[in-house]
Amino acid sequence: MDIKTATALRRLRLVSAPEAVSFLLLLVCSVLKRTTDFNAVPAMGMIHGVLFILYVVFWADAWNRTKWSLKTAALYFVLSVLPTGGFFADRKLKREAEDAVIATRARKEGIVNA
Repeated sequence: MDIKTATALRRLRLVSAPEAVSFLLLLVCSVLKRTTDFNAVPAMGMIHGVLFILYVVFWADAWNRTKWSLKTAALYFVLSVLPTGGFFADRKLKREAEDAVIATRARKEGIVNA
């Protein structure tokens, strides 16, 4: 894995968990808006919107660099629109990055998968 691909995956991971947290907070704020006088939906909506846009931009960059299949790319996109999906995306991306690092080290050392 080259450095640009690793960086693209790292950026996607960095924004996936905050995006998931902001989504959950937006849902909580929506419930509170309807049940109390507390209305943080406009502020939380903007924060979540910015994080979601960043996620989509970083997702597209990671898809371009990693050459994911359509199925994998769609999975990461669907995870971005589920309330807790960002946490699962983060865990899956971490595993994928670790596997790529291991494969790169194996290639450098001349170890070939049988």
